Amino acid sequence: QVQLVESGGGLVQAGRSLRLSCAASGSIFSINAMGWYRQAPGKQRELVATITSGGTTSYADSVKGRFTISRDNAKKTVSLQMNSLRPEDTAVYYCHADGLTTAQVLGVTRLDPFGSWGQGTQVTVSA
Repeated sequence: QVQLVESGGGLVQAGRSLRLSCAASGSIFSINAMGWYRQAPGKQRELVATITSGGTTSYADSVKGRFTISRDNAKKTVSLQMNSLRPEDTAVYYCHADGLTTAQVLGVTRLDPFGSWGQGTQVTVSA
């Protein structure tokens, strides 16, 4: 199993910054994409930003130029630097990762795909 633990959420005034972090642990063989999603009250969960193992990034149009995603492959962490925050950025932010887990089964190494979510961290931006 793979666990993702987020940290760094909180309450901040509009225009200020926050940095979210997410650490993956477990029987991980490799991690492909890591990303951040968010869900505001009454709305569907939406993609914020993703980053591949090679460092290719993509962003939602609403956060381009304000948010920066980065990752440390060795530490199995992903971060989201959020600048110029707006009240509409208020949401629960979730970390997501997908890749392969590893296990020894009767002396044979077995690789299985995984896709895991963190528990979420609240970000509230006041006007």
